[in-house]
Amino acid sequence: MLPARASTEQPRPRSGNRRQGLLVSDEGSAALEFILVGLILLVPVVYLVVALGAIQGQALGVETGARQLARTIAGSPDAATADARAERVLAAISEEYGLDRGDVTVDVACGGAATTCPEAGATLSVTVRTSVTLPLVPALLGLDRLARVPVEATAVQKVSRFWGTTP
Repeated sequence: MLPARASTEQPRPRSGNRRQGLLVSDEGSAALEFILVGLILLVPVVYLVVALGAIQGQALGVETGARQLARTIAGSPDAATADARAERVLAAISEEYGLDRGDVTVDVACGGAATTCPEAGATLSVTVRTSVTLPLVPALLGLDRLARVPVEATAVQKVSRFWGTTP
């Protein structure tokens, strides 16, 4: 007895599609599509990680700088010593975190009824600002100046009540 067929159609080739009488093969295209789509998705993700890492590094440097400058100024015995110590702290922070000294701005302000800043018992506020250039942005047509992210940190410290007195 002859085996019965479930379908009367001719079997189709398994390795591809038939278009206008030509055999088009799909063999190997999945790997190519995976690589192409992977690159299209992977490159922006890697750039985002690198850019966020650069911004985070500068943000940590600015935050540390503000905190250490506030502590240094508030704990100094007088204005001359505070200036010298603050300059050394800013130089060390800039070197350690890779901050560009030309882009870093430091603002010192005193709150409350302080007439001079700093003065004994006043609340000292130190703000440090800089901007981060995004990686791989060319200097062509000033794009490097446009592709900058501002970073700022503020620290508050109580000035010693013995400020300005010599021991």
